[in-house]
Amino acid sequence: MSVWLPTAPCRPETCLAESAPEVSHPRRALRLTACLAAVVAGVLLSLPVRFLPQDARDRMIRLWARTLLRTLGVTVHLDKPGDAVGGGMLVAANHVSWLDIPLIAAGRPGRSLAKTEVRRWPVLGPLVAWGGTVFLDRDRLRTLPDTVEAVARVLRSGHPVIVFPEGSTWCGRESGRFRPALFQAAVDTGAFVQPVTIRYRLADGRPTSAPAFVGEDGLLTSLARVVAVRGLVAEVTFLPPVPAPASQPTRWGARRELARAAQAAVQGIR
Repeated sequence: MSVWLPTAPCRPETCLAESAPEVSHPRRALRLTACLAAVVAGVLLSLPVRFLPQDARDRMIRLWARTLLRTLGVTVHLDKPGDAVGGGMLVAANHVSWLDIPLIAAGRPGRSLAKTEVRRWPVLGPLVAWGGTVFLDRDRLRTLPDTVEAVARVLRSGHPVIVFPEGSTWCGRESGRFRPALFQAAVDTGAFVQPVTIRYRLADGRPTSAPAFVGEDGLLTSLARVVAVRGLVAEVTFLPPVPAPASQPTRWGARRELARAAQAAVQGIR
């Protein structure tokens, strides 16, 4: 358990008990095979894509993310505001599943912040690392300032950074408080914060926690559950950007204000 980040009370045995319509076993095998092919293609293309201009690179990443989600049987509904700000922006979303990362990438590619354990995931770990992910060691509090500075450097370079300030995955029916530490990078650089809401439902409109990656759930177990669902829909809403506070008596006050504003926006639409 992390010494400083919260642990969600959500557990597979309590949050994933509701039934969802399922596809046949051959369809599940087909989805898994297509998913593996998409991941391998992403690994092979990750190096040459780096040499493309930024706009072309972002288009390729969006295409790859949408393709990956399609192989898993996920229908994606994106809602992006017309007044979105480009460049260095802290993209702050609620966190339900490992699916959240490609979902955001399908709408706004950027560098992600992930726990160090993700680097050790089979196949996906190297792909995430090659994508320029900033890794956070959740069990070493003294490394947090260096992580915040690494995020600030990316923002100064003009690239978005995707963070999940709840600090842990939740089932989607419950949510956590946005922790303010990472918002310090936006305060230090004057970057906007863009709140993002992620919701999962079935094709008939019922909310579902099937994609939730909580408790002691393993990646392969979660993957098997996702590919089994029939009619899984992910709704991703990019909310209007929030500017850094113009003035605050302390740096800590500014980041707390940003965290509260982003959380209010995300939870307000949920």
